[in-house]
Parts: sequence; structure tokens; C-alpha cells
Amino acid sequence: MVKFNADEIASVISKEIEQFDSQVDVREVGTVLEVGDGIARVHGLTGVAAGEMVEFPGGIIGLAFNLEETSVGIIILGDYLKIEEGDEVKALGKLLSVPVGDAVVGRVLDPLGNPLDGKGPVNATESRLVETIAAGVSERKPVHEPMQTGIKAVDSMTPIGRGQRELIIGDRKTGKTAIAIDAIINQKTTGVKCFYVAVGQKDSSVAGVIKALEEAGAMDYTTVIVAGASAPAPLQYVAPYAGTAMAEQFMYNGEHCLVVYDDLSKQATAYRELSLLMRRPPGREAFPGDVFYCHSRLLERSVKLSDALGAGSITSLPIIETQEGEVSAYIPTNVISITDGQIYLQPDLFFSGVRPAMNAGISVSRVGGAAQVKAMKNVAGGLRLQLASFRELEAFAQLGTELDPVAQRDLDRGYRMVELLKQGQYLPLSVSEQIAMIFAGTEGHLDEVPVEAVQKWEAGFVDYFETKGKAAKDLLDANLNNGKAMKSKDDETTQAVVNAIQEFNKTFTP
Repeated sequence: MVKFNADEIASVISKEIEQFDSQVDVREVGTVLEVGDGIARVHGLTGVAAGEMVEFPGGIIGLAFNLEETSVGIIILGDYLKIEEGDEVKALGKLLSVPVGDAVVGRVLDPLGNPLDGKGPVNATESRLVETIAAGVSERKPVHEPMQTGIKAVDSMTPIGRGQRELIIGDRKTGKTAIAIDAIINQKTTGVKCFYVAVGQKDSSVAGVIKALEEAGAMDYTTVIVAGASAPAPLQYVAPYAGTAMAEQFMYNGEHCLVVYDDLSKQATAYRELSLLMRRPPGREAFPGDVFYCHSRLLERSVKLSDALGAGSITSLPIIETQEGEVSAYIPTNVISITDGQIYLQPDLFFSGVRPAMNAGISVSRVGGAAQVKAMKNVAGGLRLQLASFRELEAFAQLGTELDPVAQRDLDRGYRMVELLKQGQYLPLSVSEQIAMIFAGTEGHLDEVPVEAVQKWEAGFVDYFETKGKAAKDLLDANLNNGKAMKSKDDETTQAVVNAIQEFNKTFTP
């Protein structure tokens, strides 16, 4: 017979009582009433908040989208085909967040932060809410630092500053993505973190972009967020917010970011699809009434922070696709009114070989000269006006009218400027190279060069400026923000650049 020691039993019991930790897991649970097309209607989640995460069987995540009297409309961020009627749904009691920090740099991710590049899991230690309120007026400062794209036409006529929102708008296949990718490649030496958000794009197109970024060495500082054409509408809708949240982490740590949304037209279409499925009332072009808010709360998060908050910034390049050049459609007008300027790409110019196909008359930067180095401002001040008057003269000359010598000179110079502003893809130029070339064009140093040889002159001059003319280039680089640079003819920098151009012209053979 086994004898029990009462003291031992008592000590064991008291120890167990001490270590006992009562945790009651209280969660709201609902039942799926119907499911399909990326949405589910759920009964029973009476206390769920708008935007709160819910979990379906198999770990599939959803977001509470519509709060109705008898049911909750959920958008499903995953494979909705695995969800069935009658499935149990748990409220998670938290809002959607994505991994952030250095771990996401150089990766290709989906909007939830899951890897798509086969390089293993994202080992992020921090996460950030996808939806956050934008910085207030007192937390901002005016845009004043340039965000160089390396594209002559953009940096001279529609300059972009850090913290600015510059819309790229145009028809399909007019080079919108090319401008954005060039801008990313040009940040190689600037320390700017780049985020490319592909919404509703073909997987083959996204693969092409990633390949171009890899070849240019830009993936070292770029994160690609993909919600492709085959991705469910909820993921396409969430993707831009997820990309912004990842960028915000760097911004609030005092760093600079560039975010490309390619494109917001497809995000608006995804949002329309969700809203119509949820039976929200349709408005203009069948979009819901709050589609403006959908874009404004996204783009307002692009900001130049005040010095007290670390002076970080997010610069955004939203892309909008127009149909037949219809800029006055619903989504284009919405986004134009939210952004600080637009680069309008015209199909006619694109097909005639003017690339980037930027229409200088409609394209504008509302930040303007504040985001330009002084030397560029001095050189390119009247460039847009010159090009606009050239287009008028060109139309006039086509009538066969005799032009006076001054008008003829302006017309010939205009043709050369158009040639000079052409630029190949993935070939961004440094600021000093751009300034020297635009200066050569506007000051008449190319008047003797045949129009068809302008691009040959440009390629030769870039090489010359890097080698034999390096002293002039270094002087210009050192004086970019000197107010006199390139303004007065007796200025040392101006003289050095003029001498370099003249020396090269002596050796140039068309």
C-alpha cells in the first residue's frame, strides 16, 4: 500500500495554484452567409469595426468593409475559392498591418508583405498599419529639395521636389512607366528608398520592370509590391496603401522615399468592383461616391516632414491611364486636383518619335522653381514658353507662309530643342549634364548643328564633358546652387561651360 504525505500533496497543489494563469480567449465569431468574387457576407460579427481584420478557416485574412444591420461585408485578401458557406469567421481585433524596415528593401512582395521572389521569408522585426492618418499641416514644411529624375524634359520644365505628388498621365503605351522607372534608376547615388507598386499590371510587364531595375542595379534600394491583373480586387485595392506604409517607416526615420503607383486607374476600378459587389450606390461612371477619398487619403500621405519630425519625405508619382486622351474623365480630374502637378504624355508626340512624349503646354509642376537647383532655374526658365511658341510657329509654317528671319531662327532652334529633349529609356543624366545641354540649345550653340545630328552631338558632348571638359563639369557641380551660375555671361561657371561647348563644337563632325 502506497502512503501519501499530506504536506507534499499540499505543497504541489499550492505550487500549481500559484502558477495557474487563467486566460479566457474572447473573440467574436460569425458565420459565412455567402461568398464569391473576393467578398463574403458574414452574420454574427456585431462588434466588428470598419477596417478590422477577420480570419477565415485556413488562415485566410479578410477586412471588414461594409457594416450593415444584419450582416458584415468582408473583402477577402486571399483565395476566396477555399471559403464555403457556413464557415466560421473570427474577428481578430486588430487592423491590417504590413512588415516594414530594411528587411523589405530589395524584395518583391504582395500587398500583405508575403514574398513573391523566392528569396525566403521577410525577416522584419517591425510592422506598420496599412491605413494611417496623413501628417497634419503643422507637421509639414514646404517642398524645397529637388528630386532629380535624370530626364531633361522633366527636370527642366516640370521639376519634382521631395515631398511632392507629380501625376504621370497619358494613354496606354505612351511611356508612363518608363518615366517612373528612369526616376527610380536615377536615385542610385542619392540614398532615396524607392517603392514600385504595380496594380492590375500583367505579370509579364512587372517581370520586365524588375529585370530593368536589376540590370541598372536599382533593386538594391527598391521594393516592388505586386497585385497583378490576376490578383483579387481586394488585393489590388489595398496595394497602394501597403506600399505607402512601408515607405512611411523610412520617412519617419528621417529618410527620403520615392513611391510609384502604377496605376491608380486600376486601383479605382478594383474599388468600384468591390463597392458594386457590396451594393454600395454607384455614382458617376458607376464609381462609388467616396472614390475621391480613396485617392486623397492615399496621396496626402506623401509629404515633406518638418525638421522637428526628422525632415524625411515621401515623393509620389501616381500614374493614371486615360482613354483617347480624355483628361476630363472622372478619375483623371479627381487625381489632378489632389496632386501638385502633372506630366501629360501625348500619343501623337510618342508615335512621331518624341520620347518622353511630354506635352509642354499641359504639363505643369505647381511646386515649380522651389524644387529646382538655381543653375537649372536660370537656364530653363523660359524653356516651356519657347517650346509652346515653337509649336504655334510650326503650325503656322505648315500653311506655307513666308516667315521673317527672327521667326525662322526661332523655328529652327525649336526643332533642335525638341531633338535635344529626346532621351532614351534607362539613360538618366546628371544635373550638370542636363544644364549644359539645355544651355547649349537655348543660347544658340547648336544653331549650326544639323537637326538630324543633334542627338549625335549630345552623345559626343556627354563623353567630352566627362573627360576633357571635366574641369567645367566639376565647377558647374560645385556651383549648382549659386544664383549667378549660368545667369550672367561674365560668371566664371558660365564661361567655363561656354568654353567647353565651343571647344567640343570645333571637333564635332555631324
